[in-house]
Amino acid sequence: MKMEGNSILITGGATGIGYALAKYFHQRGNKLLICGRREEKLKQAAEALSGVHTFACDVANPAERYALLEHTREVFPELNILINNAGIQCDVDLTQGFAELSNGVDEIQTNLEAPIFLSALFVPFLAGKEDAVIVHISSSLAFMIERGIGAGMPIYCATKAGLHAFALAQRKQLRALGIRVVEMAPPMVASELNPQGRKKREKPARMLSAEEYVDKALAQMEQGKDEIK
Repeated sequence: MKMEGNSILITGGATGIGYALAKYFHQRGNKLLICGRREEKLKQAAEALSGVHTFACDVANPAERYALLEHTREVFPELNILINNAGIQCDVDLTQGFAELSNGVDEIQTNLEAPIFLSALFVPFLAGKEDAVIVHISSSLAFMIERGIGAGMPIYCATKAGLHAFALAQRKQLRALGIRVVEMAPPMVASELNPQGRKKREKPARMLSAEEYVDKALAQMEQGKDEIK
């Protein structure tokens, strides 16, 4: 994958790994469009990264996904890379039955449905573009439940495992269109993800910063690796 001269859309690009990706690609001279739910965070990102385009959008909302596609067609017709990064994580106590599943935060829509449907919307847009890539940000937790790690975030882990399976299938199918599919499955990274849950658990001796993870992951991506853990 080339690291310069791209036009890139990053969902959830104003904070955490998404923002670290935006900084990395901005420094390499790429054109960027980042979207997110919080306009104040998007404004901060735009002020820090000169020339970056922003668009307020909740990718869990179907209508807003279509709006994002139309906006991209209008202002970023040369787009060749979609990075599905937006995600949320919640602690869920399954012993409480349905109660904690109906807390108003839908991890399934944001973490799994959104990247699947966004990919479907953008595939015709990306097909035929030179160096077209779809990147999915899953999680190392998708592979660690059997070791007893992540059981407190069961919906999050399930959605990321589902995203991993989807990326495998999509990679095989989209080769015919010349679209590369990459999956990044980060370990625990210092970010705003699930701050309340993180406070309840012991922290690892040292978490990677988002910038450290992105530097390591994109070095592997540049070398041609399609599944990065």
